[in-house]
Amino acid sequence: MDRVKRISMQILEKHGNLFTTDFEKNKSILSGVAIIRSKQLRNEIAGYITDFIKKEGKSISEEASTEKG
Repeated sequence: MDRVKRISMQILEKHGNLFTTDFEKNKSILSGVAIIRSKQLRNEIAGYITDFIKKEGKSISEEASTEKG
């Protein structure tokens, strides 16, 4: 598994309820919950988490709409 994905999933397992679909907020949250020295790596992880949360939200809303209809 890719380093960014692996680290992102580990952080989401521990602190998943803190993250949102806002990239800038996720960057600041990430700085608080993990020590990442590289700015580029922090941005990649924050971007992956943001994308993951957005996709997860879509799949939940799609499941709800198929259950109703």
